[in-house]
Amino acid sequence: MFYFLYLIAVLTLVAAFPRYQSDIPNGDRVPHPCRIGLWIGVGHFNANGTGPRNEFGLDFAAAGHVWTQTLCFQDSDKDGISNGEELGDPNCLWTKNSFDDFPAATTHPGICEPVDHPHCSWQAFTC
Repeated sequence: MFYFLYLIAVLTLVAAFPRYQSDIPNGDRVPHPCRIGLWIGVGHFNANGTGPRNEFGLDFAAAGHVWTQTLCFQDSDKDGISNGEELGDPNCLWTKNSFDDFPAATTHPGICEPVDHPHCSWQAFTC
């Protein structure tokens, strides 16, 4: 019984965050700030999408898990680049059902980059 409950909990976690990827521009293609690869759980400090939320995750939740103009123009990770710019929507025109070509995500909206730069010393995240 324990293993069954554990399996259900793990599957719930694994299935929970991919839904949000389609709610932000390039949500499934956010670059990892520390190595080559992608950051799957954009709103979390853990690249796999579990554990505590980063500032972008908190702001996204506060916006009702909706990509809004306010969230887009915000700089959640305080690195001087708006969330929209980081996710490839610098003019905040993306919508969930948008089929237009948008530029690729360039950096992570929830991790101040470069992580070892003095302007990012406020964050607890390290590579």
